[in-house]
Amino acid sequence: MIPNNLIIACNGSLLPIFNATLSPSCPTSTYTVFLMDSTHLLSSPLEIQDQTLVDHHSSSIGSSFLQNQTNVPKEFLWPKVDLVNAHQELLEPLVDLERFFRGDELAIQQAAKVIRAACLTHGCFQVINHGVDSHLINAAYYHLNRFFHLPLSHKLRARRATTAGLNTLSYSGAHSDRFSSNLPWKETLTFRLLENPKESSVVDLFKSSLGDDFEEMGITYQKYCEGMKSLALAVMEILAISLGVDRLHYKNYFQDGGSIMRCNYYPPCPEPGLTFGTGPHCDATSLTILHQDEVGGLEIFANNKWQIVRPRQDALVINIGETFTEGVQALTNGRYKSCLHRAVVNSERARKSLVYFVCPREDKVVRPPEDLVQGDQLPRAYPDFTWSDFLHFTQNYYRADAHTLHSFIKWLSSSSPIHHNR
Repeated sequence: MIPNNLIIACNGSLLPIFNATLSPSCPTSTYTVFLMDSTHLLSSPLEIQDQTLVDHHSSSIGSSFLQNQTNVPKEFLWPKVDLVNAHQELLEPLVDLERFFRGDELAIQQAAKVIRAACLTHGCFQVINHGVDSHLINAAYYHLNRFFHLPLSHKLRARRATTAGLNTLSYSGAHSDRFSSNLPWKETLTFRLLENPKESSVVDLFKSSLGDDFEEMGITYQKYCEGMKSLALAVMEILAISLGVDRLHYKNYFQDGGSIMRCNYYPPCPEPGLTFGTGPHCDATSLTILHQDEVGGLEIFANNKWQIVRPRQDALVINIGETFTEGVQALTNGRYKSCLHRAVVNSERARKSLVYFVCPREDKVVRPPEDLVQGDQLPRAYPDFTWSDFLHFTQNYYRADAHTLHSFIKWLSSSSPIHHNR
């Protein structure tokens, strides 16, 4: 079996291993394979013989397939070292944003203090009175359920849909189109917006791929993304305050950024102790805003152990992502931690979640504020890079885990870098 952490180079150009077969135009003798371990790209090349990579592009796994299993197929089995149960609930103060929106400076400073403590230890906190209407959240779940109960043939219409402006809609069953092992027990519907939600037509994206009957779904998610973007910018302001930099620094930085919205559906699993809905990883994006339904299943790694994030219907979970740790590890010069998290499944009930990922504009250079670096009196923790390069790396050459950012930086700063085709 070909490992998921292989990078293939042909005549000096990187080739993604996902969905791929070896190109007939590139003889096997000219292939070089680089093995990416958990922290870096090994410099020693391995020669590949006449071994053809599996083409998974035409395959897909739907919820009906997962629900009909009496045992977990081997492709979904995860290493025992990862399958450590969480027994303790994460007990963290909730961040109440009501008085932030009212401009109460004392309350804002208190919220910044709570957020700072969470970001220094594990990178996760929950917010209430966040300004996103509960009816809108319920409507988003209604359309999520409607979509994932469609026949697989209908869901596949959203396999790789694109509209003007390069906004994309993508359906995936267990990510089987990208990976062949350690598959997640879930289906996803993801749409990526390169511009602000108000300037991007989510409605057109849904109508063009799924049909006019899904116009209402597009309208709902358009409004949902607009609400998430407003909340994200508010959280960015508090994050800046918590770091002691210009309070508008991150808000201005992300004002013209894009976003990724994902709907997750986790069917019941016959042997939930053998697999994950989503394996352990840190998000490559800057900030993640998540709502999980009452079933629960989100767990984060804090204080050297996995802990359960209890679902609250009035709360949204905020996770710090790799680009902010690079931005906060890269954007905060390594001060704040990106949130290592996972999602578990159960044998009784399907689990659903709504996830909004905040991204910089693609050509934005990711670097910490100068006053933060100078105040640290420490060398830069990470070099400059663009979000588009990091995204390209995670989408084509590396499966997100707990070491994605460090692996990317090692690759980026390699003494003999390989240039990929853009």
